[in-house]
Amino acid sequence: MTKHLTHRHHVHRLHTLGQWMPKDHQVHRDWLGGIIKDVDASNKPLHPVIQEFQQMVETNPRVYMLLESMFEEVPHKEPYNKDPTGRPEIRDYRHFLRVLNHLLTTAPSMNDKAERMGLVGIPINALLDWPMGTPSGYATFLDPDINNVLKKVLNAWGEFLKSPESAYVLDDSPNGWFGRSGQKDVASVANVGVKTGQQQQRLTFEELFVCDPSAPHHGYASWDDYFTRRFREGVRPVASPDDDNVIVNACESQPFCLQRDVKARNKFWLKHQPYSVLDMLAHDELAHQFVGGTVYQAFLSALSYHRWHTPVSGHIVKTYVVDGTYYSEPLFEGVGDPTKQTQRIDVAAEDPAQGYLTATATRALIFIQADNPVIGLMAFIGVGMAEVSTCDITVQEGDHVKKGDEIGMFHFGGSTYCLLFRKGVNVTGFPSTDKDDNVPVRSQLAVVHP
Repeated sequence: MTKHLTHRHHVHRLHTLGQWMPKDHQVHRDWLGGIIKDVDASNKPLHPVIQEFQQMVETNPRVYMLLESMFEEVPHKEPYNKDPTGRPEIRDYRHFLRVLNHLLTTAPSMNDKAERMGLVGIPINALLDWPMGTPSGYATFLDPDINNVLKKVLNAWGEFLKSPESAYVLDDSPNGWFGRSGQKDVASVANVGVKTGQQQQRLTFEELFVCDPSAPHHGYASWDDYFTRRFREGVRPVASPDDDNVIVNACESQPFCLQRDVKARNKFWLKHQPYSVLDMLAHDELAHQFVGGTVYQAFLSALSYHRWHTPVSGHIVKTYVVDGTYYSEPLFEGVGDPTKQTQRIDVAAEDPAQGYLTATATRALIFIQADNPVIGLMAFIGVGMAEVSTCDITVQEGDHVKKGDEIGMFHFGGSTYCLLFRKGVNVTGFPSTDKDDNVPVRSQLAVVHP
């Protein structure tokens, strides 16, 4: 991804943001090959929602054309043309639906190889990695009928991930989340920024998170219960709780982008992805107040804490979830970009396109009237990426929240978030977008000046 170094537009550059996709794409191919092998060797009946998906494909000419075309447009050359079993990659919708059917009753698992972390959070995204990057894939995942049925598919998977059956991955086996690699890697990510005096304090998983090591699955009822785990009291203290000029980080996250003087409408689908305020805020009646203001965006890693906390004290003015796309990525990520001399699909999938997703993906909008009049109205956007079909808001209009209070959470996978400040609000001190690790949730993020 191109890195912009102007004072208006700073973007983080990484190929595998948040470790949702593997650093080594051969790992992705090995994983997909194993899934395909299992599916081809079985005759598992289709889940009702997959049957509905198939019925729609076979009775809607537009949907049939889009899905078939996106598989046909995947280049017939290395590295696209063969899976590790020697068979052709998935090239038709029926095979795709059978693999998707398999994933609906599979919970994300851990692996001893750290580079496989990119696959545990978004397996459906990994399945669609190549077809998403085609011109027909671009059209497919902007189609409202396809997104409606994908929402049903992801809801069905979410129901499984909330069920006790999904807890099978919460054990101490090599592929379990409480195995040697699982506990070590999750604790390592959570220990960033945890300090005692001048010394880095290394805490164990049990010391970091609310759990019961003596209970089955450490006391977690399901995969989703584990994914939305809470920090123990005191692990993430609120920075300067009595100073309303200090804004705290809303999510445990790595800085991605900072833009000032953002425009009302912009071409967010272009490679530099300028923010388009009216589209981000779903053309809400309050959106115009943020034109010319500041947007800060950060992303959550596969192993991070996924609950949201209010960055300021104030009253909740309005909250709602905007339905959007689930697997849409802009043309510059794939073979459909006419400006590219060399046509290839970016193996990082949606990760570098997080600015684009702020205007297209399913997202939660929370407007907050800060107690500090210098800040006034501000907005939080929780953006669901790929498998995140649920952005769960836990506050209501009229609630008063204290800085650092919980306001919601992500479920099921990759995610990113934005804070929006109005024009004229002088907010400075944001962390550098060159930072390669998380800024702890509820720690100081920025300072507003009268």
